[in-house]
Amino acid sequence: MEKLDDGNDPRIIPGGKIIRKASLDELAQLFNVMRGDMSLVGPRPCIPYEAEEYLRWHTHRFDVLPGMTGLWQVSGKNQLSFEQMIRLDVRYTDRMSFLTDLKILLLTMPTVVGLIFKAGVRKIRKTLDNTDGAIVKGTEGGPLIHA
Repeated sequence: MEKLDDGNDPRIIPGGKIIRKASLDELAQLFNVMRGDMSLVGPRPCIPYEAEEYLRWHTHRFDVLPGMTGLWQVSGKNQLSFEQMIRLDVRYTDRMSFLTDLKILLLTMPTVVGLIFKAGVRKIRKTLDNTDGAIVKGTEGGPLIHA
């Protein structure tokens, strides 16, 4: 399995990358939670063609309602492999509890903020890398970027 968007997806509208980094696109899922189709916490839903490729033990992640956030999201998200994601989801389904859900919910916001911060740092570094050595000493001794 692979992630569908690589950051250069032409379907993403201007400003869409910020919306996705901030996970604001997930707010629409609250309607699914209110309808009872999803939970706040649980394994993320998968695309049907992905489920067709699952091994038998992978399907245990379907034993509970899918969720807006889960153990995978607060344990490294995109830095983890597909198999690690599945293992975390199956572990969650085996050890699901109110306390576990509460911990995951409390960890979700700092995780999202951290992802946004990391994306901002990467963008700044990329901008600095593209200055072609245009960084010079400022008047206070600090670096200054000339445009």
